Amino acid sequence: MKREFSAGGIVYKSQRLWLVRRPRANPEYKGNLGWSFPKGWIDDGEKTEEAAKREVREEGGVEVKIISKLPTLKIFFTDQQGEKIMKFITYFVMELEREVAGGAGWETEEVRWVTAQEAEKLLAYRSERELLKLAVKLIE
Repeated sequence: MKREFSAGGIVYKSQRLWLVRRPRANPEYKGNLGWSFPKGWIDDGEKTEEAAKREVREEGGVEVKIISKLPTLKIFFTDQQGEKIMKFITYFVMELEREVAGGAGWETEEVRWVTAQEAEKLLAYRSERELLKLAVKLIE
């Protein structure tokens, strides 16, 4: 079974608003096009924290500081070639430092700052809704 490793962030700003993003449809991407937190693959030689901050900058259009690590998710799926994949996704609670000029990159269709309640309704994945609850408790 192939293994993949990703990292991302659950980003908040002072008004307790949370960043969610919706990916742009493209032929290479076969995942869910619903709302999620920014995340992506960890590049060779890159630390998990570095990857998370890079992905948040690329997909969310923001610079952040890491506040706390959340439990790593472990998910299983079958890729386009029929190969079984075990994927580990490490999320961090992050605080907004500043928005990046030009905003989110090409992979993102839309970014929103929403309340935790709004995020729970928008997020496509139950596991991300559960992590959001942990993140809210961490910053209270």
